[in-house]
Amino acid sequence: MNILITGGTGFIGSKLLELLQTEGHELTVLTRSESKQKNGIHYVQWLHNDASPEEVLTPPDAVVNLAGTSINDGSWSEEHQKKIYESRMEATDELLRILGALSKKPDVFVNASAIGLYPTSETHVYTEDSLEIAHDFLGKTVHDWEQKAAKMREYGTRVVFTRFGTVFGKGGGALPLIALPYKLFAGGPIGSGQQWISWVHVEDVARAILFAIQTPSLEGPVNVTAPTPVRMSNLGKTIASVTSRPHWLPVPGFAMKLALGKKSKLVLEGQHVLPEKLNNSDFTFNYPAIRPAIERILG
Repeated sequence: MNILITGGTGFIGSKLLELLQTEGHELTVLTRSESKQKNGIHYVQWLHNDASPEEVLTPPDAVVNLAGTSINDGSWSEEHQKKIYESRMEATDELLRILGALSKKPDVFVNASAIGLYPTSETHVYTEDSLEIAHDFLGKTVHDWEQKAAKMREYGTRVVFTRFGTVFGKGGGALPLIALPYKLFAGGPIGSGQQWISWVHVEDVARAILFAIQTPSLEGPVNVTAPTPVRMSNLGKTIASVTSRPHWLPVPGFAMKLALGKKSKLVLEGQHVLPEKLNNSDFTFNYPAIRPAIERILG
């Protein structure tokens, strides 16, 4: 299968490329760098004044759009939030333009998304059928991103919104931020400790994206979260146990807000999200439970 990817050099994108190449797919990555071929992957320049990717691209069978500034980086200042939002909107607009110029449209378009669309809650459980939308920065970003990507349906293309949970893995994601206090022997309950963490291992994220490409029945929102969300207190105790560090020093919410600003929302608030569509489609998680995932990453 010929697959076109944006954001292929990021944390999730690099893991996805590794999986897709192992599976024998022909891969093209849109990149801001100069066009080249490396390790069997075609890199085609885009988002550059002189770039016209549509002139050299072979029409892909599938497209995966992961482009956008990471929400785990930066301080979430007003300027950084603007960059997070606009990077997704502008890249998706350009991708739609490029695909619109190709003679054949892709069969499936998988767009990255996030469970930040759902309002934070300690009591509510969200599935893909949940209609509630958070009226905050993340909620607006995810909603607008999905609405823009949905325009691919006008070509008869199947569109999937992979709503990622809190992604854990080596070399990136949210776990380093959460685990750092434990490495310094200062770990403990963060905030109330009752906030939900709907987590997922990055290997399962990559596998879920490929599964979405290969499963014609999957369409619209697909929650990409492990089937066993945990509360922050239980996550902390697991990290402490795996790393042989104490879980004793509470970190008040106000301290996290002082240290991280608006980004503290990522660890102080959360949602209980279930991957109902993946479960009903017989997708198998390599890491369905939290302890084996943490052992794989930190052990």
